[in-house]
Amino acid sequence: MLAIDHIVIAAKNPEKAANEFGKEYGLTITEGGQHANWGTYNYLAYFHNDCYIEWIGIFDETTAARSDNPLIHLLFRELAEGHEGPIQYALRTNRMDDYTNNLKTLNIPFTGPISGNRKRPDGSLLEWRMLFPKAEAEVLPFLIEWGEEKNTPQDSSLINDRDIHTLSASITNPENFSSIYQLDFNSQTAQLENADLKLSDELRFSIESNV
Repeated sequence: MLAIDHIVIAAKNPEKAANEFGKEYGLTITEGGQHANWGTYNYLAYFHNDCYIEWIGIFDETTAARSDNPLIHLLFRELAEGHEGPIQYALRTNRMDDYTNNLKTLNIPFTGPISGNRKRPDGSLLEWRMLFPKAEAEVLPFLIEWGEEKNTPQDSSLINDRDIHTLSASITNPENFSSIYQLDFNSQTAQLENADLKLSDELRFSIESNV
């Protein structure tokens, strides 16, 4: 079963944006690290139900502009147009190859799986793969599969005692969405491993939490 992995927020200054959010909602914020191959870096807020919010920005515009990663393309475009805020979300799987084959069977275009990694502040390495299904009318969430270790803090005190229990998303073609992600919607809601995914009329998506 899929799970909410993380919410992606574009920020010109991720540290400032994350800390302002943390101060407003009483959340612990931690430094993530740099993605050297993409020219980006992030700050994070971890939640108790095994997901997190990521504030991501660009430290090297030349590298970011040359990236073949659709998420970095989206980030670069949004920041260039002066837009900051939520831009994407990731659904976690441990069956990336199955989803890749499913997209091939459905004849749905996609990018990936793309390998990624970053060094944590302590020097340890996180590794993952991302898969980006494509649709003409909307930005679809991407799938992420972590390597030997998920993106969880080594210090458990950095995990906030809060849950993101619902993610509401604007989905223009529910049948297509269900086929891509192999989800069943009942009364416009699909149950994920750690939260609910709800169909919505929101412009993009929003979260409901006990924050």
